[in-house]
Amino acid sequence: MTTPQPTPSATPDPHRPDKPDAAAWFDAVAIEHATIYGYGIVSAHSPPDANDLVSEALSQHRERREAALKMLADASAKAPQPAAGYQLPIAVTTATDAGNLAVRMETDCAVAWRAVIERSASEQDRAFAVTALTQSAVLAARWKQVLRAWPITTSFPGGSE
Repeated sequence: MTTPQPTPSATPDPHRPDKPDAAAWFDAVAIEHATIYGYGIVSAHSPPDANDLVSEALSQHRERREAALKMLADASAKAPQPAAGYQLPIAVTTATDAGNLAVRMETDCAVAWRAVIERSASEQDRAFAVTALTQSAVLAARWKQVLRAWPITTSFPGGSE
């Protein structure tokens, strides 16, 4: 995944669950933390006409993260903490770089939420993840539209098909 990653450390997160479904949730929330951080960078480099899109994206990711954290707490499952720092996958110095970072983050979120769909047995968990994947795919398409990139979207967001 290419979303801003926590600054590399010598050991993996000891709190990451071993069970595939819980691990997928843990990873998806970690990606949400990183995406929220990344949108701070996107915001700083985006033109004023993209402010509404940045605000909407940040709001969606914050709401999704908080809802996911509540679901994990209700299930007595471990949740990742936000990292103290993140390393961006690309240098961001222009509005185009900011848009490209936004597309990458949304694509990575779609991948993470698709993994939750694939690994969860609960109808509620799968419904939540489908909504999250869909919202990220729509935001990625909107950012591609801003960038005038083609294709705007893919047939199966979050997958390699």
